[in-house]
Amino acid sequence: MKIKDMTQAELELLSHCDLTALLLKENKKPMNTAAIFQKICELLGYSEDDFANKIGDYYTSLTTDKRFILLDSAEWDLRDNHSVKIDIDMEDEDEMEEEEIDEEVSEDEIEEEDIEENLDNDELDVDDVDDDIDDFAIVDEEELDL
Repeated sequence: MKIKDMTQAELELLSHCDLTALLLKENKKPMNTAAIFQKICELLGYSEDDFANKIGDYYTSLTTDKRFILLDSAEWDLRDNHSVKIDIDMEDEDEMEEEEIDEEVSEDEIEEEDIEENLDNDELDVDDVDDDIDDFAIVDEEELDL
């Protein structure tokens, strides 16, 4: 259904993001935040003050809604109208694999060092434990309430 065919009551039931999706779909071209929200304000009968007070929240709702994408031109469009092309150069891919192999070796070496350190640290000095116990004090619940 087109926006111009909708009644005022039907328009008021839609969220600002739903109205934005309809506007972008009908216009078939990207629009900036202020232009879209100005059209929404006109449709809903908002005043200039309402526009100024609500545009920040409107922008936030656009950024969190997955249906929209902000283009480099600072205009919003429907995400469905844009695809992401991933182009991987084979030389870059080979370099990435080599880096991953180097990282794996480094991680293995680190794990071996950690195991050796932990084995050395397993021996505890009994005198140190006794000194720590002397620092503890037993406190009754009544003393905690003070």
